[in-house]
Amino acid sequence: MLKITTKTFKELTTDELYALLQLRSEVFVVEQDCVYQDIDYKDQKALHVLGFKNDKLVAYTRLFKPGDYFNYASIGRVIVAQNEREHKYGYDIMNASINAIKEYYNETRIKISAQTYLKKFYNNLGFEEVEEGYLEDGIPHIGMIKE
Repeated sequence: MLKITTKTFKELTTDELYALLQLRSEVFVVEQDCVYQDIDYKDQKALHVLGFKNDKLVAYTRLFKPGDYFNYASIGRVIVAQNEREHKYGYDIMNASINAIKEYYNETRIKISAQTYLKKFYNNLGFEEVEEGYLEDGIPHIGMIKE
């Protein structure tokens, strides 16, 4: 079971910030072998949804209100530690993120830029494809919206 919390950038502790940057680097840079600028000065605008298991960060997303990233509210940097994916924590962190967008931004329309291989996962959460596929940092992505 995950303990999920949502925080602004300023509410993050130094340890939480370090843990989320480490997890993002572990998966997006090392595991996916993708050199890209993860630290992009957007974290300061985002809400951060953190999923802890036994006090260790194992799942994470960041959320934006409409206009901060896309025209719609959005969820990005969706991540679950590789050794924890068997527990389906992706659904837990995404459902918490969808609920946080409703609670904090009073929005129900959400746009994501999804890695194409995860399309079915996002379909199961109510997202539908709205764009043709494209490359983002050399990885196939697809634009999706949940109404």
